[in-house]
Amino acid sequence: MNYSNGYISVIGAGSWGTTLASLLAEKGYDVILWSHEKEVVESISHSNENNIYLPGIKLPANLKATDDIEEATAKSRYILNAVPTQYIRTVFSLIKPCIRNECIIISASKGIENNTLLTPSMVLKEILARPVVVLSGPSFAKEVIAKLPTAVTLATEDRKTGLLLQEIFNTDYFRVYTHDDITGVEIGGALKNVIAIASGISDGLGLGYNSRAALITRGLAEITRLGIAMGAKEVTFSGLSGLGDLVLTCTSHLSRNYTVGHELGKGVKLSEITGRTKYIAEGVTTAISAYELLKKYGIDLPITEQVYLTVCKDKSPAEAVRDLMNRSLKSEFYGY
Repeated sequence: MNYSNGYISVIGAGSWGTTLASLLAEKGYDVILWSHEKEVVESISHSNENNIYLPGIKLPANLKATDDIEEATAKSRYILNAVPTQYIRTVFSLIKPCIRNECIIISASKGIENNTLLTPSMVLKEILARPVVVLSGPSFAKEVIAKLPTAVTLATEDRKTGLLLQEIFNTDYFRVYTHDDITGVEIGGALKNVIAIASGISDGLGLGYNSRAALITRGLAEITRLGIAMGAKEVTFSGLSGLGDLVLTCTSHLSRNYTVGHELGKGVKLSEITGRTKYIAEGVTTAISAYELLKKYGIDLPITEQVYLTVCKDKSPAEAVRDLMNRSLKSEFYGY
Protein backbone atom coordinates (compact mmCIF):
# COMPACT_ATOMS: atom_id res chain seq x y z
CA MET A 1 0.00 0.00 0.00
CA ASN A 2 1.13 3.55 -0.76
CA TYR A 3 1.30 5.14 2.69
CA SER A 4 2.91 8.28 1.33
CA ASN A 5 -0.35 9.10 -0.45
CA GLY A 6 -2.44 7.98 2.52
CA TYR A 7 -4.48 4.81 2.58
CA ILE A 8 -8.19 5.77 2.53
CA SER A 9 -11.14 3.61 3.56
CA VAL A 10 -14.65 4.56 2.47
CA ILE A 11 -17.29 2.89 4.61
CA GLY A 12 -20.62 2.56 2.81
CA ALA A 13 -20.93 1.76 -0.90
CA GLY A 14 -24.16 3.51 -1.76
CA SER A 15 -24.13 6.04 -4.57
CA TRP A 16 -22.41 8.76 -2.49
CA GLY A 17 -19.79 6.54 -0.87
CA THR A 18 -18.97 4.98 -4.23
CA THR A 19 -18.72 8.40 -5.87
CA LEU A 20 -16.31 9.76 -3.24
CA ALA A 21 -14.24 6.56 -3.37
CA SER A 22 -14.03 6.89 -7.15
CA LEU A 23 -12.98 10.56 -6.92
CA LEU A 24 -10.19 9.75 -4.46
CA ALA A 25 -9.00 6.68 -6.40
CA GLU A 26 -8.79 8.73 -9.59
CA LYS A 27 -6.51 11.17 -7.75
CA GLY A 28 -4.10 8.29 -7.13
CA TYR A 29 -4.85 7.47 -3.51
CA ASP A 30 -5.01 3.89 -2.29
CA VAL A 31 -8.73 3.53 -1.67
CA ILE A 32 -10.74 0.59 -0.40
CA LEU A 33 -14.54 0.70 -0.38
CA TRP A 34 -16.47 -1.33 2.19
CA SER A 35 -19.99 -2.62 1.61
CA HIS A 36 -22.10 -4.99 3.70
CA GLU A 37 -23.66 -6.22 0.43
CA LYS A 38 -21.62 -8.99 -1.22
CA GLU A 39 -23.22 -8.34 -4.59
CA VAL A 40 -21.90 -4.77 -4.57
CA VAL A 41 -18.38 -5.96 -3.74
CA GLU A 42 -18.52 -8.61 -6.48
CA SER A 43 -19.80 -6.12 -9.03
CA ILE A 44 -17.01 -3.61 -8.32
CA SER A 45 -14.33 -6.31 -8.11
CA HIS A 46 -15.31 -8.11 -11.32
CA SER A 47 -16.55 -5.32 -13.58
CA ASN A 48 -15.40 -2.01 -12.00
CA GLU A 49 -19.05 -1.01 -11.63
CA ASN A 50 -21.50 -0.65 -8.75
CA ASN A 51 -24.43 -2.05 -10.68
CA ILE A 52 -26.86 -1.59 -7.79
CA TYR A 53 -26.31 2.04 -6.80
CA LEU A 54 -24.48 3.54 -9.81
CA PRO A 55 -25.31 1.27 -12.77
CA GLY A 56 -23.59 2.04 -16.05
CA ILE A 57 -20.74 4.02 -14.47
CA LYS A 58 -17.21 2.69 -14.88
CA LEU A 59 -15.14 3.04 -11.73
CA PRO A 60 -11.33 3.38 -11.56
CA ALA A 61 -9.51 0.08 -11.94
CA ASN A 62 -7.43 0.82 -8.82
CA LEU A 63 -10.54 1.11 -6.59
CA LYS A 64 -10.77 -1.95 -4.36
CA ALA A 65 -13.91 -3.23 -2.64
CA THR A 66 -14.45 -5.58 0.29
CA ASP A 67 -17.12 -6.75 2.71
CA ASP A 68 -14.49 -7.47 5.40
CA ILE A 69 -14.43 -4.67 8.00
CA GLU A 70 -10.94 -5.49 9.24
CA GLU A 71 -9.49 -5.62 5.73
CA ALA A 72 -11.17 -2.30 4.95
CA THR A 73 -9.86 -0.36 7.95
CA ALA A 74 -6.82 -1.93 9.61
CA LYS A 75 -4.24 0.03 7.56
CA SER A 76 -6.19 3.24 7.05
CA ARG A 77 -4.77 6.74 7.45
CA TYR A 78 -8.21 8.18 6.66
CA ILE A 79 -11.65 6.64 7.18
CA LEU A 80 -14.59 8.24 5.37
CA ASN A 81 -18.06 7.46 6.71
CA ALA A 82 -20.82 7.24 4.08
CA VAL A 83 -23.15 4.93 6.02
CA PRO A 84 -26.84 5.91 6.39
CA THR A 85 -27.19 7.70 9.71
CA GLN A 86 -29.32 5.13 11.51
CA TYR A 87 -26.66 2.42 10.87
CA ILE A 88 -23.51 4.36 11.81
CA ARG A 89 -23.47 3.21 15.43
CA THR A 90 -23.69 -0.48 14.50
CA VAL A 91 -21.05 -0.34 11.77
CA PHE A 92 -18.50 1.80 13.59
CA SER A 93 -18.79 -0.17 16.80
CA LEU A 94 -17.40 -3.05 14.72
CA ILE A 95 -14.73 -0.85 13.16
CA LYS A 96 -13.46 0.70 16.41
CA PRO A 97 -10.95 -2.05 17.34
CA CYS A 98 -9.34 -1.81 13.89
CA ILE A 99 -8.64 1.93 13.83
CA ARG A 100 -5.04 3.13 14.09
CA ASN A 101 -4.20 5.92 16.53
CA GLU A 102 -3.20 8.40 13.80
CA CYS A 103 -6.32 7.78 11.69
CA ILE A 104 -8.44 10.79 10.67
CA ILE A 105 -12.23 10.28 10.55
CA ILE A 106 -14.37 12.11 7.99
CA SER A 107 -18.16 11.89 7.85
CA ALA A 108 -20.22 12.44 4.69
CA SER A 109 -23.53 11.15 6.08
CA LYS A 110 -26.54 13.44 6.61
CA GLY A 111 -29.19 12.93 9.25
CA ILE A 112 -29.92 12.76 12.98
CA GLU A 113 -29.87 9.51 14.88
CA ASN A 114 -33.27 8.53 16.27
CA ASN A 115 -33.60 8.35 20.07
CA THR A 116 -30.18 9.90 20.86
CA LEU A 117 -30.83 12.95 18.62
CA LEU A 118 -27.13 13.02 17.69
CA THR A 119 -25.70 14.07 14.34
CA PRO A 120 -23.37 11.64 12.49
CA SER A 121 -20.20 13.28 13.81
CA MET A 122 -21.59 13.22 17.36
CA VAL A 123 -22.33 9.51 17.05
CA LEU A 124 -18.83 8.84 15.72
CA LYS A 125 -17.16 10.91 18.44
CA GLU A 126 -19.15 9.07 21.10
CA ILE A 127 -18.05 5.68 19.74
CA LEU A 128 -14.46 6.47 18.72
CA ALA A 129 -13.52 9.21 21.23
CA ARG A 130 -11.68 11.27 18.61
CA PRO A 131 -12.36 14.36 16.45
CA VAL A 132 -14.48 13.99 13.33
CA VAL A 133 -14.38 16.10 10.17
CA VAL A 134 -17.62 16.69 8.21
CA LEU A 135 -18.03 16.91 4.43
CA SER A 136 -21.38 18.28 3.27
CA GLY A 137 -23.07 20.51 0.70
CA PRO A 138 -25.15 20.42 -2.50
CA SER A 139 -23.79 17.34 -4.24
CA PHE A 140 -25.90 14.79 -6.10
CA ALA A 141 -23.75 11.69 -6.58
CA LYS A 142 -24.79 11.25 -10.23
CA GLU A 143 -23.53 14.74 -11.09
CA VAL A 144 -20.27 14.42 -9.16
CA ILE A 145 -19.49 11.03 -10.73
CA ALA A 146 -20.17 12.69 -14.12
CA LYS A 147 -17.60 15.37 -13.14
CA LEU A 148 -20.04 18.26 -13.30
CA PRO A 149 -18.86 21.32 -11.31
CA THR A 150 -19.76 20.99 -7.62
CA ALA A 151 -18.84 22.94 -4.48
CA VAL A 152 -19.00 21.57 -0.92
CA THR A 153 -18.02 22.45 2.64
CA LEU A 154 -15.50 20.65 4.84
CA ALA A 155 -15.97 21.47 8.53
CA THR A 156 -13.32 20.69 11.12
CA GLU A 157 -12.20 21.80 14.57
CA ASP A 158 -8.53 21.81 13.52
CA ARG A 159 -7.48 24.22 10.76
CA LYS A 160 -4.38 22.22 9.80
CA THR A 161 -6.44 19.05 9.31
CA GLY A 162 -8.99 21.02 7.31
CA LEU A 163 -6.35 22.36 4.91
CA LEU A 164 -4.88 18.87 4.46
CA LEU A 165 -8.26 17.30 3.66
CA GLN A 166 -9.22 20.22 1.44
CA GLU A 167 -6.29 19.33 -0.80
CA ILE A 168 -7.09 15.60 -0.69
CA PHE A 169 -10.71 15.99 -1.81
CA ASN A 170 -10.44 18.99 -4.13
CA THR A 171 -10.40 18.43 -7.91
CA ASP A 172 -11.02 20.59 -10.98
CA TYR A 173 -14.73 19.67 -10.78
CA PHE A 174 -15.17 19.22 -7.00
CA ARG A 175 -14.34 22.44 -5.16
CA VAL A 176 -13.92 22.18 -1.40
CA TYR A 177 -14.32 25.10 1.03
CA THR A 178 -13.30 24.88 4.70
CA HIS A 179 -15.38 25.93 7.71
CA ASP A 180 -15.26 25.47 11.49
CA ASP A 181 -18.97 25.10 12.34
CA ILE A 182 -19.48 21.32 12.42
CA THR A 183 -22.87 21.49 14.13
CA GLY A 184 -24.25 24.04 11.68
CA VAL A 185 -23.01 22.12 8.66
CA GLU A 186 -24.61 18.89 9.90
CA ILE A 187 -27.93 20.45 10.92
CA GLY A 188 -28.18 22.05 7.48
CA GLY A 189 -27.45 18.73 5.81
CA ALA A 190 -29.96 16.86 7.95
CA LEU A 191 -32.95 19.20 8.06
CA LYS A 192 -32.86 20.09 4.36
CA ASN A 193 -34.04 16.52 3.69
CA VAL A 194 -37.16 17.11 5.80
CA ILE A 195 -37.92 20.37 3.98
CA ALA A 196 -37.31 18.59 0.65
CA ILE A 197 -40.11 16.15 1.49
CA ALA A 198 -42.37 19.15 2.09
CA SER A 199 -41.29 20.68 -1.24
CA GLY A 200 -42.01 17.41 -3.04
CA ILE A 201 -45.43 17.18 -1.40
CA SER A 202 -46.20 20.72 -2.55
CA ASP A 203 -45.26 19.93 -6.14
CA GLY A 204 -47.10 16.60 -6.01
CA LEU A 205 -50.23 18.47 -4.96
CA GLY A 206 -49.70 20.92 -7.84
CA LEU A 207 -49.45 23.96 -5.56
CA GLY A 208 -47.12 25.91 -7.84
CA TYR A 209 -43.82 27.74 -7.69
CA ASN A 210 -44.95 30.31 -5.13
CA SER A 211 -45.55 27.53 -2.64
CA ARG A 212 -42.18 25.91 -3.31
CA ALA A 213 -40.38 29.25 -2.87
CA ALA A 214 -42.20 29.84 0.41
CA LEU A 215 -41.32 26.37 1.69
CA ILE A 216 -37.64 26.76 0.84
CA THR A 217 -37.44 30.20 2.46
CA ARG A 218 -39.41 29.35 5.59
CA GLY A 219 -37.67 25.98 5.72
CA LEU A 220 -34.33 27.76 5.87
CA ALA A 221 -35.66 29.85 8.78
CA GLU A 222 -36.56 26.63 10.63
CA ILE A 223 -33.18 25.03 9.97
CA THR A 224 -31.42 28.18 11.18
CA ARG A 225 -33.61 28.38 14.28
CA LEU A 226 -32.79 24.80 15.27
CA GLY A 227 -29.11 25.19 14.43
CA ILE A 228 -28.72 28.27 16.61
CA ALA A 229 -30.51 26.52 19.47
CA MET A 230 -27.92 23.75 19.18
CA GLY A 231 -24.98 26.14 19.19
CA ALA A 232 -24.39 26.68 15.46
CA LYS A 233 -23.45 29.95 13.76
CA GLU A 234 -26.25 31.77 11.92
CA VAL A 235 -23.99 32.59 8.96
CA THR A 236 -23.44 28.87 8.25
CA PHE A 237 -27.00 28.49 6.97
CA SER A 238 -26.46 31.04 4.20
CA GLY A 239 -23.65 28.86 2.83
CA LEU A 240 -23.28 25.70 0.76
CA SER A 241 -24.28 23.28 3.52
CA GLY A 242 -27.34 25.40 4.35
CA LEU A 243 -29.06 27.35 1.59
CA GLY A 244 -27.09 25.63 -1.17
CA ASP A 245 -28.00 22.09 -0.16
CA LEU A 246 -31.58 23.11 0.64
CA VAL A 247 -32.23 24.61 -2.81
CA LEU A 248 -30.70 21.61 -4.56
CA THR A 249 -32.65 19.02 -2.59
CA CYS A 250 -35.98 20.86 -2.79
CA THR A 251 -36.04 21.29 -6.57
CA SER A 252 -34.99 18.06 -8.28
CA HIS A 253 -36.22 14.51 -8.78
CA LEU A 254 -32.58 13.45 -8.32
CA SER A 255 -33.34 14.07 -4.63
CA ARG A 256 -34.76 10.94 -3.02
CA ASN A 257 -36.43 13.06 -0.35
CA TYR A 258 -38.10 15.38 -2.85
CA THR A 259 -39.25 12.32 -4.82
CA VAL A 260 -40.75 10.69 -1.72
CA GLY A 261 -42.63 13.91 -0.99
CA HIS A 262 -43.81 14.21 -4.58
CA GLU A 263 -45.29 10.73 -4.43
CA LEU A 264 -46.93 11.45 -1.08
CA GLY A 265 -48.46 14.58 -2.58
CA LYS A 266 -49.94 12.48 -5.38
CA GLY A 267 -51.59 10.20 -2.83
CA VAL A 268 -49.15 7.25 -2.74
CA LYS A 269 -48.63 5.67 0.68
CA LEU A 270 -45.16 5.89 2.24
CA SER A 271 -44.89 2.10 2.64
CA GLU A 272 -45.48 1.67 -1.08
CA ILE A 273 -42.90 4.32 -1.98
CA THR A 274 -40.16 2.93 0.26
CA GLY A 275 -40.91 -0.64 -0.80
CA ARG A 276 -39.96 0.10 -4.41
CA THR A 277 -36.31 0.98 -3.89
CA LYS A 278 -33.12 0.11 -2.02
CA TYR A 279 -32.28 3.80 -1.70
CA ILE A 280 -32.86 5.44 1.69
CA ALA A 281 -34.63 8.79 1.97
CA GLU A 282 -32.95 10.13 5.11
CA GLY A 283 -35.62 12.81 5.55
CA VAL A 284 -38.17 10.24 6.72
CA THR A 285 -36.16 9.14 9.75
CA THR A 286 -34.73 12.63 10.27
CA ALA A 287 -38.29 13.98 10.59
CA ILE A 288 -38.72 11.82 13.68
CA SER A 289 -35.56 13.18 15.31
CA ALA A 290 -36.32 16.75 14.25
CA TYR A 291 -39.75 16.55 15.85
CA GLU A 292 -38.14 15.41 19.10
CA LEU A 293 -35.59 18.23 18.86
CA LEU A 294 -38.26 20.92 18.43
CA LYS A 295 -39.87 19.64 21.63
CA LYS A 296 -36.51 19.41 23.43
CA TYR A 297 -35.54 23.00 22.62
CA GLY A 298 -39.07 24.42 22.74
CA ILE A 299 -38.80 26.03 19.30
CA ASP A 300 -41.30 26.51 16.49
CA LEU A 301 -40.64 24.32 13.41
CA PRO A 302 -44.07 24.20 11.74
CA ILE A 303 -43.03 22.74 8.36
CA THR A 304 -40.92 20.10 10.06
CA GLU A 305 -43.81 19.24 12.38
CA GLN A 306 -46.25 18.82 9.50
CA VAL A 307 -43.80 16.59 7.59
CA TYR A 308 -43.46 14.46 10.72
CA LEU A 309 -47.23 14.16 11.06
CA THR A 310 -47.56 13.29 7.36
CA VAL A 311 -44.87 10.59 7.17
CA CYS A 312 -45.22 9.16 10.69
CA LYS A 313 -48.86 9.74 11.65
CA ASP A 314 -50.53 9.36 8.23
CA LYS A 315 -51.85 12.92 8.16
CA SER A 316 -53.11 13.87 4.71
CA PRO A 317 -50.81 16.26 2.81
CA ALA A 318 -53.73 18.54 1.97
CA GLU A 319 -54.64 18.84 5.65
CA ALA A 320 -51.00 19.57 6.52
CA VAL A 321 -50.93 22.43 3.99
CA ARG A 322 -54.19 23.82 5.32
CA ASP A 323 -52.88 23.80 8.90
CA LEU A 324 -49.64 25.53 7.87
CA MET A 325 -51.49 28.30 6.05
CA ASN A 326 -53.98 28.90 8.88
CA ARG A 327 -51.46 29.31 11.71
CA SER A 328 -51.56 32.53 13.74
CA LEU A 329 -49.94 35.49 11.97
CA LYS A 330 -46.35 36.41 12.88
CA SER A 331 -43.50 38.76 12.07
CA GLU A 332 -41.22 37.25 9.40
CA PHE A 333 -38.03 37.48 11.46
CA TYR A 334 -38.36 36.20 15.01
CA GLY A 335 -36.83 33.58 17.23
CA TYR A 336 -33.15 34.31 16.64
